[in-house]
Amino acid sequence: MKLLLLLSLVALGQCLVSRVPLKRGKSLRQALQERGLLDRYLKQHPYNPAVKYFPELATSASEPLQNYMNNEYYGAITIGTPGQQFTVLFDTGSSNLWVPSIYCSSQSCSNHDRFNPSESSTFVSTNDSVSIAYGTGSMTGILGYDTVDVAGISITNQIFGLAETEPGDFFYYCPFDGILGLAFPSISSSGATPVFDNMMSEDLVSQDLFSVYLSGDEQSGSFVLFGGIDSSYTTNGITWIPLSAETYWQISMERYVSINGEAVACAEGCQAIVDTGTSLLVVPSSVLNNLLATLGADSDGQISCSSVSLLPDLVYTINGNAYAVPPSSYVIESSGYCTLGLEGMDVPTESGELWILGDVFIRQYYVIFDRGNNRVGLSALA
Repeated sequence: MKLLLLLSLVALGQCLVSRVPLKRGKSLRQALQERGLLDRYLKQHPYNPAVKYFPELATSASEPLQNYMNNEYYGAITIGTPGQQFTVLFDTGSSNLWVPSIYCSSQSCSNHDRFNPSESSTFVSTNDSVSIAYGTGSMTGILGYDTVDVAGISITNQIFGLAETEPGDFFYYCPFDGILGLAFPSISSSGATPVFDNMMSEDLVSQDLFSVYLSGDEQSGSFVLFGGIDSSYTTNGITWIPLSAETYWQISMERYVSINGEAVACAEGCQAIVDTGTSLLVVPSSVLNNLLATLGADSDGQISCSSVSLLPDLVYTINGNAYAVPPSSYVIESSGYCTLGLEGMDVPTESGELWILGDVFIRQYYVIFDRGNNRVGLSALA
């Protein structure tokens, strides 16, 4: 379904603060369940979530995207002159912009909008290729330059990928066309400059930051705000957390993850990535079973829906502050079944313990991604 791009522009001096509304649509998991295809699909498409953050685990290079099965938040952009509209996932866990192109003959491109270079008067072609590996698929294509419009912010000569192949049927069921990555240039495939870096270098935003609100509402309310902070979402104050790496939006969890005041993991400290492109809370595989048992779930994470109100908060201690995720957020109800929104991940042993704070976490906080000061800001939502 084509998503409508609503524009909300606020002038600050000579610069812009620009809001991109996000729609919470039907997830890939829901779409497959409705078609009776989910069990077969999961068996046929084994998936390693660690590939996103450790590209060397993939069979080809880099920036794989995590957990499309549950992603639900999408917005719209245009590329070219005149603008061709695409629905994209705004992903703080990757750095490349890419969309399907008319050169793509894969089934996965057939039901999505495809970019046509010949219909854009500002498109500039290159001979450079791009290849991105995913936990359950991949894309390959060519790089080009064109004008990209994100909620009224027009970035000229933005490099992006034009997908030529999307093997398998994975992307066929995804309700978005492509990806707009919001992480750092250091992890961008083929050295492509990320969209937000060009916004900053061209002085198109009033501040070198963007902020995210993910609503629990089934249809609307969510947004990405480029260049500013909406003070109506920070009435509880902002706590700032310095980044531990300028790659993903990675921070240190200096103490422990706890349930009912008892440490369940991360007692010696660990790393965490704040990732809008991941729906669930991703935890080290070594502690997943302990978490499931402590919360009363079976090995598949399923739990009785009648017991959800009795479950405790899952508490992350970060930079001296406690950040609670209540069961109303980390339990996912679908078709009368309740499942914990936790997923295990194996990472290389030398990399230490790594957690991913996905949408389950982000929905509890207004999150500010501050490139100017290399930090993440969190404000608890009322």
